Amino acid sequence: MQTISLESVIVEMGRKGVAKVIFSNPPTNSMSIKLLKELASTIETLGERSDLQVIILQSGGERTFCSGADFNQLLQIEDENSGKIFFSGFAKIINSIRKCPKIVIGSVQGKAVGGGVGLAAAMDYCMATKFSSIKLSELNIGIIPAVIEPAVERKIGLSAFSQMALNPDDFFSAEWAKEKGLFTEVFESIQAMEEAVENLANRLKTCNPEALSELKKILWKNTDHWDELLTERAEISGRLVLSEFTKKTLNEI
Repeated sequence: MQTISLESVIVEMGRKGVAKVIFSNPPTNSMSIKLLKELASTIETLGERSDLQVIILQSGGERTFCSGADFNQLLQIEDENSGKIFFSGFAKIINSIRKCPKIVIGSVQGKAVGGGVGLAAAMDYCMATKFSSIKLSELNIGIIPAVIEPAVERKIGLSAFSQMALNPDDFFSAEWAKEKGLFTEVFESIQAMEEAVENLANRLKTCNPEALSELKKILWKNTDHWDELLTERAEISGRLVLSEFTKKTLNEI
């Protein structure tokens, strides 16, 4: 029986100066290597367009923004190199947003887990709903949030990152995430959030593109070494995912 993939990255160019990127992998928008690669490539391509100032990044559905790595693909990893390649997918997305000369606005409608938290942290400006609780669950399966740590710590600080990483069973509320700096605003509904995202994008698209690009460089100061750093972190995760603990845990889920 043929398996039909529901993974997708859709780009909507509805308004001059703004592109909306919607990634999807029902039911929880988990990240496969294919989706990671396509999303990073899409952001890189849009970053080269002279007619864009703003990119809005969101996911499909309503309940979950992104549940992190696809567990089925983690089980298929058989050696350290393939593990490094998989986790480098998260590194490439974070770095694609970091190096993109456009302002990237995150629209987080629901829960974010693991790599999903890293993705939210990589946004230049991230809005969310009250349903957007966050969790770093990596320790539960025997790995650590190594690749996303620089992006998450950059937004919420080492203390808050430590609190999340060492409590892998716990969801932290959207308001907590706002207080720590991950989310800039939290809304009562998806509609209210999306309206705010649209309003911000519409304001920014009228700004001097060169000014936005220069501001983006300042926002990401002291991160020029991330290409190497996140690759090193992908090696750590790629090694840990091969552990007997992780294989056993993933098989029991």
